[in-house]
Amino acid sequence: MLSDQELSAKSAQYRKTILRIIRQARAGHTGGDLSAIDILNVLYNRVLKVSPETFTDPNRDRFVQSKGHCVEALYTVLADRGFFPLEDLDTLCQSQSHYIGHPTRAVRGIEHNTGALGHGLAVAVGMALAARLDRRSYRVYTLLGDGELDEGSNWEASLAAARYCLDNLVVIIDRNGLQITGPTESVNPLEPLADKFRAFGYAVRAVDGNDTRALSDLFARIPFEPGKPNLVLARTVKGKGVSFIENALHWHHRVPTAEEYAAALRELDPAPEQAERG
Repeated sequence: MLSDQELSAKSAQYRKTILRIIRQARAGHTGGDLSAIDILNVLYNRVLKVSPETFTDPNRDRFVQSKGHCVEALYTVLADRGFFPLEDLDTLCQSQSHYIGHPTRAVRGIEHNTGALGHGLAVAVGMALAARLDRRSYRVYTLLGDGELDEGSNWEASLAAARYCLDNLVVIIDRNGLQITGPTESVNPLEPLADKFRAFGYAVRAVDGNDTRALSDLFARIPFEPGKPNLVLARTVKGKGVSFIENALHWHHRVPTAEEYAAALRELDPAPEQAERG
């Protein structure tokens, strides 16, 4: 298992890879990728019981990325974990490549096609219920964007998750506060979000979603309450790690220029050294 310092260094490495492949592909959801990458880092390097060798094992943990438009972050982590060669990332969004702008099962390591927002949670609920019916011990994790919660299908799926007491389900909200058309609280207010999820039957815990150590500690405490689905409200910064991308709405879907890319790398390069010094 990676140490806390190594895990932090991974996040910096992943951010640089995300920016590189988005710039090369001339497409990608930069802000959301950078807000979610620490969550994916912790899941795949600390939490999920799945690997390239066990991906077809019926007892593996499942991960469904419902916020599928931020697939560059997921591809980056899967490549690093050995699900496919790192050089495959260089084919992102190229003709005939399987590495398209949303998750597809044509890519090894992807559990389910996603991209139409509001579908991933319902799929994850079905997977968790299947585990219960098959008497298997695996857990199902799904990552949602906060803007995605505008879709009513999430709340229908939540009713079912509570009805069937799916404490093997872990729902993670990337709560960065921004969606494509503006701040979530201006577009379609979500607060009090934790109270709403509690009312739908979840055991809710909040965490700094860009703090890998805090995320690791929280995931280790699952299930939060027996018989209740788990809700991780991960408060993040959209564009985390690059000062001029952080909390900037226009970086929802934007490709860095050569100058911006160089500036971002200068900010990210010292991160591993700082982690080493503790």
